[in-house]
Amino acid sequence: MLNAETFITPNRGTNGIIRETNEDFYVEEVPIQLPSGNGPNTWIQIEKNGRTTLDVVLDIAKTLHLSRKRTGFAGMKDRSAITKQWLCISNITPEELGNIEEKLFNVKILDIQRNEKKLRIGQLRGNKFRINIKNTLNPEEDKEIAEEVLESLKITGVPNYYGFQRFGEKRLNTHLVGKYLVEGNVKKAVDTYIGNPSENEFEPIAQARLLYDEGKLQESYELMPKSMRYEKSMVKELILARDKNNHLEEKDYIKAIESLPKPLKRMFVNAYESYLFNKIVNERAKIGINKYLPGDIIINHDERWIHEINENTIQNELDNFNLNPTAPLVGSKVPLAEGKEGEIERKVIEEENILTEDFNCPKTPKLGSFGIRRSIRFKLEDTHVEKTDNGIIVEFFIPKGCYATAVLREIMKKNV
Repeated sequence: MLNAETFITPNRGTNGIIRETNEDFYVEEVPIQLPSGNGPNTWIQIEKNGRTTLDVVLDIAKTLHLSRKRTGFAGMKDRSAITKQWLCISNITPEELGNIEEKLFNVKILDIQRNEKKLRIGQLRGNKFRINIKNTLNPEEDKEIAEEVLESLKITGVPNYYGFQRFGEKRLNTHLVGKYLVEGNVKKAVDTYIGNPSENEFEPIAQARLLYDEGKLQESYELMPKSMRYEKSMVKELILARDKNNHLEEKDYIKAIESLPKPLKRMFVNAYESYLFNKIVNERAKIGINKYLPGDIIINHDERWIHEINENTIQNELDNFNLNPTAPLVGSKVPLAEGKEGEIERKVIEEENILTEDFNCPKTPKLGSFGIRRSIRFKLEDTHVEKTDNGIIVEFFIPKGCYATAVLREIMKKNV
């Protein structure tokens, strides 16, 4: 996890590895409500292996010759796992889907139901996880250690860090693209996303990125595999603009980044906000994530601010998870805390040499962010640990928007 260095449990780490195979990391999305069986929209429950949610919905839209805007999902799930979740297609009947499963790669259709309402981002309770941690130091002892860590985290809550997948699966650069958009350097943002190969990428991908860095747009485009569909869409825009005007201007780079699907292009600035959030939570974890500090901005279960703090009862409310301290996802309108927490927040922003108003992103205003306050911890429930021959299996439920790796890092005592 980027910027996560502080551990809040004292136990030794189990060490080990996760995600040796996708089967080692199982995620089941828990919806707010199930489809009713009636209505103009069709919900599809899928189990996908080695594919992102966005990849699957784009393939569905392409297969059915529909606009991507007619598809929906509650949570974006990453590639390196087996995940079970509901998708939605608006104004279509189950019969019109045909044998769609046959045309989808590494996707099983588990259920198809009609529903009155569409499915939108955030409409889920949370996620259940079953994760195989292999090659731990001592599986017998590690089972007990994991159980102790999980019990401790049930009391304090888990530091609400954003996981690595927030910043890019193989290249940790999504937040850098966002940083350059905030700074108003759109060309550098586009260059960072398309070019700049990492050491662990396959040769054709790395070579395509190098060709882009060298300004060989057509050669780069032709070498890009299907997995680089987003980069290809951007390079295509740049090639069209260059062929028309014999050079590229800032507006061409803006058009290139605007060519991306809305959920993806919104992630850039959000990732930069997450990067800063992790830095703030890391410093707060040294003091205590389950303690009230004067000047804290407090929210309840519905993420509504508590404007009047009763200092006689606030700690009891925190202990029961009725209320939570917050840190900012920095944006143009988000207020900062006072007191010790406020000092931490202002120091992180100053070290980045940015201003909160920069998040308006005047050159790409649709990608800007007002910011929001987010809980610095989350509640852990339904925990279970099993011993295997070479490690442990851990199970738990966490709320939507939270990362399982924030739990795992406390067990393993390393960032994963």
